[in-house]
Amino acid sequence: MQIYVCVKHVPDTAANIKVVGENGFDDAGCKFIANPYDEYAVEQAVQLVEKNGGEVIVVTVGKAAAAATIRAAMAMGAHRGILVTIESQFLDSQTTARALAAAIQQDGKPDIIFTGKGAVDSEGFQTLYRLAAAMGLPVVNEINRLELVDGKATVGHEIGGGAREVLEVALPCVLGTTKGLNEPRYPKFPDIMKAKKKPVKEVAIADLGVSVDGAQSELVKLEKVPERTGAKMLGGDVRQAMEELVRILKEEEKVI
Repeated sequence: MQIYVCVKHVPDTAANIKVVGENGFDDAGCKFIANPYDEYAVEQAVQLVEKNGGEVIVVTVGKAAAAATIRAAMAMGAHRGILVTIESQFLDSQTTARALAAAIQQDGKPDIIFTGKGAVDSEGFQTLYRLAAAMGLPVVNEINRLELVDGKATVGHEIGGGAREVLEVALPCVLGTTKGLNEPRYPKFPDIMKAKKKPVKEVAIADLGVSVDGAQSELVKLEKVPERTGAKMLGGDVRQAMEELVRILKEEEKVI
């Protein structure tokens, strides 16, 4: 099997991010990690190849530093990586999907393309759908169950309200993974050292015939969430406290 895993290089959710200008941040002073949801995708791909044979290829769109995230995925068991290099910090989902599709199609013929259900930085939750559309493939997101039988994938996912849905999808397909599908492995030191020797191909996005001009969405302004003040103690009886809470939510917090 030839399995591609799309992984995003994202700031650590615990990082202290310094906003620079109107729509940027200091990435040099920020710790980056592999998007947590993508780790389930890497683990699932590796498990399938360990069982059925084949190759796991990690594909990332990002700056040169994103190679570190590819190495982290290869330490988990992926065989090689492709880094589509860009200069900007942010890329719209349509352009990202086109770049991923071009890199995959240039490299080989996938049996499955895995992604995480979404990225923890921009939280657009669009890229895997746009990728599937660009490649003409079926797509299912937020899967927490997977079985492969006779060239088809049987996947399960929750659809809200506690209900679950089971779908049968023809291969090749795009599958978005989430918590519950597996337990991502923690790479050991020898795996980390081996990953440093595995090949990572770097290709500029322009060399794939994908233009970054004419994006359909643009990040206009980036703002840091203001720090919350201390807690308020509401006095009086229950009715008075509830009336004061509603007033605060409406007039001060402006959430209702």
